[in-house]
Amino acid sequence: MTTPPKGAPAWRGLPAKVLGTQAERLAEPQPSRTGRIVAYVFLFLLGLVVSLCGCFVQALWQPFGMLLAVAACLALFYGGLRLTGTKLGAGVPLGGWFLMLMVLMSPRPKGDFILSAGFTSYAYLFLGAVGGVICATLPTRGGFGFGAPGPKR
Repeated sequence: MTTPPKGAPAWRGLPAKVLGTQAERLAEPQPSRTGRIVAYVFLFLLGLVVSLCGCFVQALWQPFGMLLAVAACLALFYGGLRLTGTKLGAGVPLGGWFLMLMVLMSPRPKGDFILSAGFTSYAYLFLGAVGGVICATLPTRGGFGFGAPGPKR
């Protein structure tokens, strides 16, 4: 059995094993500016796709579809945060997700909706939005400027 490094906790829970500790996350290298810009565009488009798919999945397999759709949203928002190292990395896919929801909630010419009024639809909207805001407020490697790299650590 190996011993943990000096100063590290003896036992790490499952979230710390999967996501890493805060110190490990903050020590990751910052991506280049060009890499972040490409990632923001990709994350925005991915936010549109996840929102569209989530609307259909949450209605198809109730209530587990809603849980699957919310889990996909949270994975996208947190993944964007970790990929770019900035709060904008979670905010950009949240913006794409929300923009697609606004389009899908508008009535169609024949009067039907893609995202109808119901418990799972409202839960998907609420939990996705709250999860996105939570991911956007987690500590990052970047400074306080949106998309700007922070000081060298």
